[in-house]
Amino acid sequence: MLSYSIVFSQIAYYFTFIFIFSIRFSYIFKGDFMIDLKALIISILIPNLFGFLGGLLGNSFSTPTFSQPSFTPPAIVFPIVWTILYTLMGISSYIIYTSNEPSKKSSLIIYGIQLVLNSLWTLFFFRLQWFLFSFIWILLILFFVILMIIKFYKINKTAGLLQIPYAIWLVFACILNFSVYLLNR
Repeated sequence: MLSYSIVFSQIAYYFTFIFIFSIRFSYIFKGDFMIDLKALIISILIPNLFGFLGGLLGNSFSTPTFSQPSFTPPAIVFPIVWTILYTLMGISSYIIYTSNEPSKKSSLIIYGIQLVLNSLWTLFFFRLQWFLFSFIWILLILFFVILMIIKFYKINKTAGLLQIPYAIWLVFACILNFSVYLLNR
């Protein structure tokens, strides 16, 4: 049985695709600053698509069959929070991508690694229900996110700071994951 979260996620993705195909200009000019709208949209789409594919891979759109702690947010909160976080990730990665810093390549590789790790977490947690392994995995994700924040911040402070909500959410997710493990071992 599918929850309302999948409906919300699909609507968000459809509107994003409609927005992409309705673009008539590839650049927006703002004073001396030029925004490459196509690159920005692609940068935002990449993490959102990783999140959506991770959700499909982990079957996280269905109602969980395991015990959850009392502080677990309602199901509708997750797609909203993740859509916001993935969008912030995309904006942040766009800032790094368009920078002229030589270290941007290694920073974006760290970014890509954490996206893949994040997508695989749903497989381990929701589909396989390997709760202890998922907890260790999410700690690995948190390590890469902190590393990414540091590298992004050195290139552009705004890009680094845009990742802080993600790190905070991951700390909460770690607590939630470990609590699920304790309730279901």
